[in-house]
Amino acid sequence: MDVHSKEIRSYNMSQIKSRNTKPEDMVRTFLFSKGFRYRKNDKSLPGCPDIVFPKYKTVVLINGCFWHVHETCRYFVWPSSNIEFWKEKLGRNKQRDEENMASLTNMGWRVIVVWECELKKAVREERLEKLLFEINPDFQ
Repeated sequence: MDVHSKEIRSYNMSQIKSRNTKPEDMVRTFLFSKGFRYRKNDKSLPGCPDIVFPKYKTVVLINGCFWHVHETCRYFVWPSSNIEFWKEKLGRNKQRDEENMASLTNMGWRVIVVWECELKKAVREERLEKLLFEINPDFQ
């Protein structure tokens, strides 16, 4: 049983952004400051990746731990109410992510996933530095 009415739940869900989120902006700003140029949310590619580097044939997906089911993460917790709805919804998200990543890989793209938890203050700098070399191993 959901704790909200259908109208309130619908409104709450409509307020959740899928593009230009704070984690995406953080990664984009960092990469731009290091001289990387990219495309945002390229609709011509499966899943409309968050950041696309045609030069390196690489895409970066910035995933929220909850919405993309980061099961090994301490920040991901299955909701305790309306359990069936959430298992189905988040399960579809995870399945769609896997299909999109497989399609991108089959098209010759390298896929890098950056999880929201990897952008927490304590580990952010290390993860972003690692990302530079994942995109371009010759980065200087």
